[in-house]
Amino acid sequence: MNNPFFGNDKLFVIAEMSGNHNHSLDRALKIVEAAAEAKASAIKLQTYTPDTMTLDSDLAHFKISDPKSLWYGRRLYELYGDASTPWEWHKEIFDKAISLGMTPFSTPFDVTAVDFLENLNVGLYKIASFENTDLPLIAEVAKTGKPMIISIGLATLNEIEEAVETAVSNGCSEYALLKTTSAYPAEPKEANLATIAKLKNYFGCTVGISDHTLGIGVSVGAVALGATVIEKHLTLDRNDGGVDSAFSTTPEEFSSLVIESNRAFESIGQEFFGPTERERESLIFRRSIFYTKDLKAGSKVSQNDVRILRPGNGLPPKMIGKVLGNTVTRDVKRGEPVSTEDLS
Repeated sequence: MNNPFFGNDKLFVIAEMSGNHNHSLDRALKIVEAAAEAKASAIKLQTYTPDTMTLDSDLAHFKISDPKSLWYGRRLYELYGDASTPWEWHKEIFDKAISLGMTPFSTPFDVTAVDFLENLNVGLYKIASFENTDLPLIAEVAKTGKPMIISIGLATLNEIEEAVETAVSNGCSEYALLKTTSAYPAEPKEANLATIAKLKNYFGCTVGISDHTLGIGVSVGAVALGATVIEKHLTLDRNDGGVDSAFSTTPEEFSSLVIESNRAFESIGQEFFGPTERERESLIFRRSIFYTKDLKAGSKVSQNDVRILRPGNGLPPKMIGKVLGNTVTRDVKRGEPVSTEDLS
């Protein structure tokens, strides 16, 4: 199929809403508006309920045990309840995004979510980093025949190969792989952006980044290494709280992300040596060899008679050895550029 969303000839910048709506549809729609104003290509939701994610249980392994986590001590069921986007909101959010010129889509977390999103005619799908080993889910998404974006956080190269093979063998012909560090927030030193070039060369597909670091530098750096898909969480104001607010961008930051990422993308160009068309005008500012004294025809040129100076009207500096000790064939004036016609 023809993929109108992402590819290697343009940037596809995704604003991830996640749970930053804080269970307010009005706030969710304002996030869509902020994404559009910041020139995002797409707005992405997550489609699940607490019951499609986990069990309502107080057992220890259903609680977040990492003391460094933003959500330390919380029950998974309650956390997913706080972060989930009500399914009945999806159509209004999608319609709003379309009306503002963006692509709306979502990350399904089980088969029921895929069925639901198909009824909304979603154009593409995202597989979350924690679900990239859920091969039955990937197969179900692939059967829709629609483009797929897969976050590779946590996955080994073998696991990525399994995910891609599952997607392709079940009908997905166009996919992108996003380098992801599944830490919230992630540190720049954990990003390992060098992996992006490896992914692109190894799989021959569109590549990008799902960026959980603070600021926009990591995303811009990823573009310079070949990323053409960027995903970043968006909130209206981090001070308003919310499950993902601590590592989400504000509208102003997201706008800067779009601007600077596009500048980085435009700057990549192609392998090229020598002056560009505009640089040709600057060739005059190179150095060349000039006479620094008046000389009569027949005079030998000494070290004190010439210098390597700007502008670049005369012989190039590398010719200085052939100029010194040579004889001028005409009267020359101080400030004239040296040329081969002057020398015997």
